[in-house]
Amino acid sequence: MEIRVESGTKGKRETTSLSVTMRTPGNDFELAAGFLFTEGIVAQKRDVARIEYCTDPGVPQEYNIVSAILRPDVEFHAERLSRHFYMSSSCGVCGKTSLEAVRVAARYLMARDRPTVNEETVAAIPDRLRKQQTLFAETGGLHAAGIFTADGDLQSIREDVGRHNAVDKVVGEAFLADRVPLSDRVLAVSGRASFEIMQKAAVAGIPFVVAVGAPSNLSVTLADEFGMTLVGFARGDRFNVYAGRDRVSTGNG
Repeated sequence: MEIRVESGTKGKRETTSLSVTMRTPGNDFELAAGFLFTEGIVAQKRDVARIEYCTDPGVPQEYNIVSAILRPDVEFHAERLSRHFYMSSSCGVCGKTSLEAVRVAARYLMARDRPTVNEETVAAIPDRLRKQQTLFAETGGLHAAGIFTADGDLQSIREDVGRHNAVDKVVGEAFLADRVPLSDRVLAVSGRASFEIMQKAAVAGIPFVVAVGAPSNLSVTLADEFGMTLVGFARGDRFNVYAGRDRVSTGNG
């Protein structure tokens, strides 16, 4: 899917082809909105006048092109894109991202002491996510991202062939509903905790990330710098805490 941005003042509108990604069709507008938000292109719902499919005559595969129409008063800074106008469905463009890019895009301060999540709840979250992965159950080949409360209740889930796309979709849903920042929520992902996933969580104001797989060194560095909790290898009743241990409570606390 190609994501385009239309920006500029009345009479001086320009369309920019921003990114291309291999994605699982469905929730395309959420994917576009989440990508624009987590990459720092837009800051709030009102920045986007509308999102639509490109249906111009003669355009092949029109439902694979999505255009985000920005309001005239919104400045478009394509250089903020940390992945240089290319979006991979799997692992981004390795080496092209930086902590500085996250510092620019992340607008929300995170409380260092909340939310707190019980150890048993942390351990249970991956299984609760897995049980709602209906497309994975059919194909065995899709990633998932879910937004949970601190009590472990699943609020929203999105699936996609790309782990980053799944995060963009679930964050994009919250963005379009004007529910960001997600400062009291937990993000759970079915794969690794890559730097790009932690970047997206930081921009969305999500302080707590649980991953089934391993974190990268850079993702741990990002979590430490932004005061985030990062849990990896969350499988069965065991998990590792790589950053932000104070948010994980023991017993009934």
